[in-house]
Amino acid sequence: MLPRAGRAALPPLLRSLRPAAAMSTGSFLVSQPLNYRGGARLQPADASGSETAFEPATGRVIATFTCSGEKEVHLAVQDAKAAFKIWSQKSGLERGRILLEAARIIRERKEEIATLETINNGKSILEARLDIDTSWQCLEYYAGLAGSLAGEHIQLPGGSFGYTRREPLGVCVGIGAWNYPFQIASWKSAPALACGNAMVFKPSPFTPLSALLLAEIYTEAGAPPGLFNVVQGGAATGQLLCEHRDVAKVSFTGSVPTGTKIMEMSAKGIKPVTLELGGKSPLIIFEDCHLENAVKGALMANFLTQGEVCCNGTRVFVQKKILDKFTKQVVEQTQRIKIGDPLLEDTRMGPLINRPHLERVLGFVKVAKEQGAKVLCGGDPYVPEDPKLKNGFFMRPCVLGTSSALTAWWPSCRPACATSTTTTSAPWSCPSAATRSLGLAERTAG
Repeated sequence: MLPRAGRAALPPLLRSLRPAAAMSTGSFLVSQPLNYRGGARLQPADASGSETAFEPATGRVIATFTCSGEKEVHLAVQDAKAAFKIWSQKSGLERGRILLEAARIIRERKEEIATLETINNGKSILEARLDIDTSWQCLEYYAGLAGSLAGEHIQLPGGSFGYTRREPLGVCVGIGAWNYPFQIASWKSAPALACGNAMVFKPSPFTPLSALLLAEIYTEAGAPPGLFNVVQGGAATGQLLCEHRDVAKVSFTGSVPTGTKIMEMSAKGIKPVTLELGGKSPLIIFEDCHLENAVKGALMANFLTQGEVCCNGTRVFVQKKILDKFTKQVVEQTQRIKIGDPLLEDTRMGPLINRPHLERVLGFVKVAKEQGAKVLCGGDPYVPEDPKLKNGFFMRPCVLGTSSALTAWWPSCRPACATSTTTTSAPWSCPSAATRSLGLAERTAG
């Protein structure tokens, strides 16, 4: 909960809320603009449609906002370009001091930032706090590096010499994902700013809120207005950013298909691109493992953030000799996971991000069953006892046992399954050439 005494020091997004229950499940509502440009929150200068953000735990609409059009994107880039001229002339030590101050503010406001993240994303408050910790730690790390960035001096024959300089690129674009909104904004902006760049950041339209807090914190810490701007929108806004002639680099976190499009759009301007895309990570567990640790590792690798993590270990290969014992313990532990209001301290799994995603994951379970998989637990919608959560996007965490019929199906659904809350257990065998190319291993019937 948000202490009354601390409200005066909060950024506008949090100060605008009702004091008593402002940050409790089912009462949050945003009424102010969600773009940030030139050191202030404002409505976009033009539009390319609109988006709606939900509170996953209740299904309530908490924000309806305008997507940034071509004019707004251009203004955001130009403001960042102006700030870049000031910022890039500062020494690394000067930039580092401002990043350290931003890290201090994040650390001080950890609870309210984590609470906002939980309301908009659905992850448990316990996990959200860890996300905020890794955010300020990232800023501190790059603040420390900022003053040490240097080129090289090379002595040449005849008294000549050569040298290199490390120079900032200019205006960088960050495009974030919805599973770690504040953390991704921090991880993208910290190295960019430490090196002397400016950034225009577009959060996912599913989670538009917490990036604004980061923008306000950078301004409060002493960054020039416009150094970190936030534009809201979907694919059209992202395309405008990638194709803008004054953007020097693009960094994207999200799906493989979208990453492919971003690389194609950025290639037209010969822009360097950093892509952090979805994966399908395997766990291989042998009979000489420490079984209790292996079970804990499998649970964390699958159910962290409701399973909505691109590197989740959603394929668990277990040596046949310990398969039954391992599976029994995984199922028992999975059934104990506390599902419910993500702002409660004892909740360990919150809702999925939205209803279409919930239906998609339920669809994965349905197809797996049709292909011969056995549902060992969960895999169905869940309605918490709290009445205000009845329309939330909850499901029971699911464990699937495999069959030989599932082998053919799984590779074809691989891109879609990156955020599935399912674990598969099967005897281990070496991957074939075909499955190695997909990052998959074969399954054999147990």
